[in-house]
Amino acid sequence: MLEFSCHTWAFTDLTLPEALGTIARLGFRYADIGSGTNFNAARAADSPLRAAQDIRADLDLFNLRVGDLYLMLPRISLADEAKRGRDLELYRALVPFAVELGAPGITLSPGLAHPPEDLQAFDRVTAALREMVGIGQSAGLRISIEPHLDSMAETPEAALKLLKDVPGLSLTLDWAHLVCQDIFHDEIIKLLPHARHIQIRQAARAQLQTPFDQGRINVQRVVADALAAGYDGIICVEYMNTPGWHGMMAVNAVRESARMRDELRAARDALAQEGWK
Repeated sequence: MLEFSCHTWAFTDLTLPEALGTIARLGFRYADIGSGTNFNAARAADSPLRAAQDIRADLDLFNLRVGDLYLMLPRISLADEAKRGRDLELYRALVPFAVELGAPGITLSPGLAHPPEDLQAFDRVTAALREMVGIGQSAGLRISIEPHLDSMAETPEAALKLLKDVPGLSLTLDWAHLVCQDIFHDEIIKLLPHARHIQIRQAARAQLQTPFDQGRINVQRVVADALAAGYDGIICVEYMNTPGWHGMMAVNAVRESARMRDELRAARDALAQEGWK
């Protein structure tokens, strides 16, 4: 059965244990964890197994499992070899952390955006991602990139080009980042066969996050088309606490996460009655 998670990025004003507790109280059984305010990836890399065990203790306390681990390592596109190398080194150090944490996979940024004509930037990203996929696969982890704004894979076309050049790479599909660019549903679903993970929150053209009733995303169609494409992963409710970024509106994260949770469950259950699993 299709399962749902909630991202800790919705609750960056809380500590990680507090965020996990909030997610559990919202009725989720999975939580996505991402590097940032309430998870210091560099600190975890200093003692990866101990850091993972500490977080697992909190997950066990709240009866949660990890839906995905998102590591923001956007400097893999930079010409500065030292900065690029530090992100790769951090990734290598965190792979044992991800395994010990029980993460099914890792989501990565496809690198900070460069002009399309900067072919060297694309080559740097593909080289880095090939190495990262290889390391991840050796540890039993599936690796994906999220096509997102301000990155080397803003559009479906750019994302598919990276997938073609990096064998074994898959996608974490964030509906809002594409809707914000006025990319329509029928184009987005073409990416579903490549999706390892899906993230969702309400959004609209030029608005990367909106309250539910102001958004353009048809949740029922998302769930139906994901199932039709054979998607068997988790859909993560991913509200964020970064108002202003690409028109992102401030929202009540608890209220909006609960509303999206209910809409996703209702869509799944209605389709189950029609014979979908």
